[in-house]
Amino acid sequence: MSILVIGATGTIGSLVVQGLASQGADVTALVRKPEAALPAGVKRAVGDLTNVASLRQAMSGVRTLFLLNALAADEVTQSLQALNVAREAGIQRIVYLSVINADLYTDVPHFTGKYTVERMIDSLDLPATILRPAYFMQNDVQIQPVVENHGVFPMPIGAVGCAMVDARDIADIAVAELLRRDRAPAPLPRLMLEVVGPEVVNGMQAAAIWSQALGRDVHYAGDDVQAFEAQLARHAPGWMAYDLRLMLSRIQQLGQLAQDGAEQKLEQLLGRPLRSYRSFVAERVKPA
Repeated sequence: MSILVIGATGTIGSLVVQGLASQGADVTALVRKPEAALPAGVKRAVGDLTNVASLRQAMSGVRTLFLLNALAADEVTQSLQALNVAREAGIQRIVYLSVINADLYTDVPHFTGKYTVERMIDSLDLPATILRPAYFMQNDVQIQPVVENHGVFPMPIGAVGCAMVDARDIADIAVAELLRRDRAPAPLPRLMLEVVGPEVVNGMQAAAIWSQALGRDVHYAGDDVQAFEAQLARHAPGWMAYDLRLMLSRIQQLGQLAQDGAEQKLEQLLGRPLRSYRSFVAERVKPA
């Protein structure tokens, strides 16, 4: 019996596959391309979430499931299909990657989509861990050239702030939960974890952290989500640019803040401190 990782080649999923393999788990990765690179010893199942037949084949003989669905126009259908096929296959050990504030960002398509999946897990009493990560620090890898070349932090995340989390910490938490469930003699009760970093960072503070790391002024570009959407739409589908614009509007209004005690719970699970945004930026900046 193996652990099937769906979303196995992305930022989080690839780290989950590596983490499981390094601990000797029997891992199968669902990949779209047969030639996808995987760590030694990891088996591959070729398919995707839109192909039910490929899901059925991939889930045959699987004990534990990690479900991560990338941002997609039909994300809800894909995720619900995956969970239904998992039920049919008798899989009773699940870790699902959702998003923080999924129930509050009701006008943001991919947040509401993930909340719909959470409701399925709850209403059908599926034995699952729901991980709700906040803003990924690695989102800012894509804007680093703008920060370094123009002295501007362009993400309009506002003043309330986000408990930004490092993708490596998300993956390590996912691995810990997958192994905990996989090794348990019986299915475990449902659990929801807010997955956050150790500090809340807003737009001005993010700019200041980059400024200190670079040794020169970096300014926050402000809260113009319309300009963000227009810029992103040059490189991404219009529906995606609009979805992320709506997300940023909600971040400006509500932030992404964890409940009391979330950080301590995660550090106890990991057995180490969580990575900070300041340390993430320091890693990204080359010495002068």
